[in-house]
Order: sequence, then C-alpha cells, then structure tokens
Amino acid sequence: MSTKEAILNKIQILITNHFNSPEEAFAFFDKDGDGKLTKSEIKDLLKQAEISGFLRGIVSSKLIEGYDKDGDELIDWEEFKFAIDEISDESK
Repeated sequence: MSTKEAILNKIQILITNHFNSPEEAFAFFDKDGDGKLTKSEIKDLLKQAEISGFLRGIVSSKLIEGYDKDGDELIDWEEFKFAIDEISDESK
C-alpha cells in the first residue's frame, strides 16, 4: 500500500467510524461554519485521522492541490464529497 493509499484509508476509517455521514464530518471540521475547509481545518482532520505531524502540512497542501476545483485554495462541500467518493472507490 502506497503512502497515499494509507493516508486515504486512514481518512476513510475516521469518517466511517466517528461520523454518521460525510456531511457530518465536513460540518465538524468546518470550524468557522463558512462551508469551506481551510488548510488548518484539513490539518485538524488529518490529525484526527492519526496522520503524523510531519506529513500533515504536505498532505493538506496536496489534498487542496488535488481537489480544489475552483482555485480558491479551500475545499468546499462538493470538492470534499468528490474526494470522499474517490477514497471510497479506491478502498473497494
């Protein structure tokens, strides 16, 4: 399993085990309630998913780079949902 797969797997486990739905997870990590996840909020998600501190900054940047479709350097609900759906597909 690659590092990317391991990280995505940990995110999937976090969301599946601690939240009733991806929407609930998104709302939990969207601390300011603006409908978008900032890099800092993504780092909190990664911390909860037990991603090491060393990797959190790199991974949060890569997640934004990979899933931020509108270029605002934030992850909105649709982008988050797309990422979760992709994670779910990869784990099958």
